[in-house]
Amino acid sequence: MPADPPSSPELRASDADRDRVIELLRAAVADGRLDPVEFDERLDAALAARTIDALAPLTADLIAVPGSDGALTLPLAGTPAEPATELLTIKEKHGSVRRDGRWTLPHRLALRTAWCDVMLDLTSAVRSGPELVIELRVRGGNVELVLAPGMVVDANELSVRHSSLAISRDAGDNTPETLHVRLVGRMRHGQLDTRWQAPRR
Repeated sequence: MPADPPSSPELRASDADRDRVIELLRAAVADGRLDPVEFDERLDAALAARTIDALAPLTADLIAVPGSDGALTLPLAGTPAEPATELLTIKEKHGSVRRDGRWTLPHRLALRTAWCDVMLDLTSAVRSGPELVIELRVRGGNVELVLAPGMVVDANELSVRHSSLAISRDAGDNTPETLHVRLVGRMRHGQLDTRWQAPRR
């Protein structure tokens, strides 16, 4: 008598499957649907997931069902929405750099500039998580961070020499923290300023 056929194995999750779930989680924390603690827990689970069945519960309460309103969905492949990246590197010498409007923040931004004017406006940016790490390798020039209330700056890991810093930790209006901006790396012969303003409507 032939043996019963083996049951179908669980489908293995690909990197693309995990990336899609992580992107949805990042959008959910930026939208206020997940708090940072929930985001961290689900992110760890997504990174450790080996099967589709392990990934599915992580977004079950975030994906829209047909005919419902208000649930969070991801853009389809090919749409103009800009996906979040793990690392964004900006390199420039003797020029200027400006990022503003509705741009998607990476998890880590590497600034590699020499004798440049840099303006990074985060007020209307799409946040990818509860923290943005800006790694500076800056020699000469000016760096200006334009921040929205609720964004908090931590420059304790930034090494400076022959530079001028004008950094406030927050907007000073007791707004609850929504994004932790951590400055790391080094600056030589430059100037760094922070200022807060409400996002443009």
